[in-house]
Amino acid sequence: MSSVPSTQSASAFAAAALKAQVTLDNGPGAHRIGLIALASDYVVERDFMNMRLGDEVAVFVSRVLNVNPCTVENLRTMGPRLADATSLIIPDGRLDAMVYCCTSGTAAMGYETVAENIRSVRPGIPVITPITAGLRALRQFKVERIAVLTPYTDDVNESLVGYIEEHGPHVAATTSFHFANDNDMARIPPEAIISAAKEADRDDADALFISCTAIRAVDVVDEIERMLNKPVVCANQALFWEAARTAGYTASIEGYGQLLTMDLL
Repeated sequence: MSSVPSTQSASAFAAAALKAQVTLDNGPGAHRIGLIALASDYVVERDFMNMRLGDEVAVFVSRVLNVNPCTVENLRTMGPRLADATSLIIPDGRLDAMVYCCTSGTAAMGYETVAENIRSVRPGIPVITPITAGLRALRQFKVERIAVLTPYTDDVNESLVGYIEEHGPHVAATTSFHFANDNDMARIPPEAIISAAKEADRDDADALFISCTAIRAVDVVDEIERMLNKPVVCANQALFWEAARTAGYTASIEGYGQLLTMDLL
């Protein structure tokens, strides 16, 4: 006689079936954003949660491996990993926009590379990046010359500024903290970002762009804008703005600069 238990035997446990009928709704989030954060990012998820007014906007997060130090060569290694990261975000559920949250990574790889890898898993979906969202925001303000503040070393700064000038306004000046490690970037205090923004600004710049999703610029962007009396666009602010608007969320959001009170043009 075989000692192997039969797979056909019925379970002795049986939960009571509900008598009331259940009508399924569409699940959480009228406006759904898929977010690919860098493995080393401490900031972007928190920033997205803080900028939401409520549960109408739902953010579903995956992470992609990145390599320190932050160099153009290392940033490009993320490209082939984006498809796998995308595949982990509610694979059978609706998403209204997909976000890749690396400004310098997009500049290093090119938007088309980022979008192609994400759309290999989510075909036809809007793909939003910090640099393309930032440039779209600067177009909304109709600026021609900007000052740029970054945390990067100069090989990454050169790549970023080249991308901006190819696709957007002239860069009047670039100022940097010159950090090579994402973990250090996350440790820059918001008050240091305020001081750096004041130093980075130029009289002939129509706006200030603060790059990098890893720094806590969202916390102080409203204060910096009032201090400089000109538009200020930072990476996570622009990223959330375009993603939320693309997903269909139209409410004005106060406290994070002029941009989040604006519709997409």
